[in-house]
Formats: sequence, structure tokens, C-alpha cells
Amino acid sequence: MTSTYGDWLKQQREAAGLTQQQLADMTVMTRSHIAHIEAGRRVPSKEDARRLDTALNTGDVLSSFLPQDEVAIADYFEAVCALEQQAVMIHEFALAYFPGILQTKRYARAVLGAAFPPVSEEECDRRVVTRLERAKILEDPVTPVVWALLDETLLRRPVASGDVMAEQIMHVVRLAETGRIRVHVMPFGVGHHPLMQGMLTLMWFEDQPPLAYGETDQMGKLHDSPTAVQELQHRYALALSDAMPLKESLALLRATAKEYGHHD
Repeated sequence: MTSTYGDWLKQQREAAGLTQQQLADMTVMTRSHIAHIEAGRRVPSKEDARRLDTALNTGDVLSSFLPQDEVAIADYFEAVCALEQQAVMIHEFALAYFPGILQTKRYARAVLGAAFPPVSEEECDRRVVTRLERAKILEDPVTPVVWALLDETLLRRPVASGDVMAEQIMHVVRLAETGRIRVHVMPFGVGHHPLMQGMLTLMWFEDQPPLAYGETDQMGKLHDSPTAVQELQHRYALALSDAMPLKESLALLRATAKEYGHHD
């Protein structure tokens, strides 16, 4: 969202002589949540806005002029990337490509190199580096907890050469085998399911409300509304209930990697 709403909130807070922590205490929120709202990175819930109005004596201004609950993100994770680094738990659903934080260098290059409109080699290199930097969150052995729900479509449609596909699939297998992530495959046989519209990332934080990021047709939306986030969480849970168990999913991943040419 634009920072106009956040700028006005900051002006009112400072005019009242309050620090972010003091305002957070008065509104039963966290200081970091106040900071994110002021910076234009988060949208307060209606209840948050009501409490802010009460604390700052601003009538119903903050409640009445809430930004749209869903915010369009033009450049993929431009606004979400920092939040991804702060998350303590991430649930991914992938339909066409493996999630960015799980991609290998060669797979990422194949995917990003096929972008339309085409990008220069230099720009492709920059995007690959950015994607690999995101994946470094998995270097921590515990946080964030990551669950990956993979539609079988992304296994069966090669977006790179056979050896690159096999390498990518086995990378995910190894992460799951070591316990760093959980992975479940949504098989073709399920048919229609609640997440078929596109990719979805759900994130939880220590001191902020959860959020969701969805992507379809080259456009992304950051969902900050508690109602919208909860609905997407429910859709994910419903889809996950139809997915293959971990053990069966890993067996399918290994078999598919073998079909692409992987040899143990």
C-alpha cells in the first residue's frame, strides 16, 4: 500500500507525544506492527484501526480511511521479501514452479531466463542471486518451519532440461529427508482443489499478525486483512487434507527424478 495512511498515523502519534511502543501498549498491539503500518507495509485490521482512533483521539478517521485489504504487488516479492525473512513459519503451495526458497541455482536460472518479456543476461543473473539469497533462510536448522504443498503438475511439466529437473527434485527430497522441511504432493487424481488458482504463501510471525501472498498471471497480491488471511489458511488446510502423506510424496518425487535421469 502507499505510505500516506502510515505517514498520517505517524504524524498523529508524534503530535500526541507518543513513542511507537507507548502507542502499541495503548492499543494492545506490538511496536513492530505499529512500525510496519507507519511504513506502509501492513494494513491494520478494522479493530486495530478503531483502537488507534481511540488512543489518538482521531474520531473515526483511521477506521474510515483504511487502505484496501488486498494490495497489488507489481514486482513479485518486492514488498514481501523482507517479511519472508522474518517469518517463523511458512506454508507454500506451488502450482507451476517449485517455490522460490526451494529452488536450485540452475532451476532458478531456467525459470527466470524464460521470463516474458525477455530480460538481459545481467538482469537474469541479478534475479537468480536474489532468489538464492531468499533460500538462505533454510540455512537455519529450525526457523522458519517450512511446509511445501506441490501440485503434481510442476513435476510433470519440465521447465528445464531433464538433469536440472532431477537435481531440483532431489534437492527438495534431501531437505525433507533431513527434516528441514515437510513436503506433500497434490496428485492429479484429486481433480479440482481449493488452491488451483495459483501459488500461495502463508506466513506467521512472532510479534505480528499472519499474512498471505498469492500470485496468478504475473500479478501478486499481499493479503493483510485478518478475514482474507484466515480464509486462505482454511483453503490451504483443506487442500493439504487431500494431498499425499510425506512418505508417499517422497517416493513419488524420487521416482519422478529417476524418470528425468537421476541415478542414486
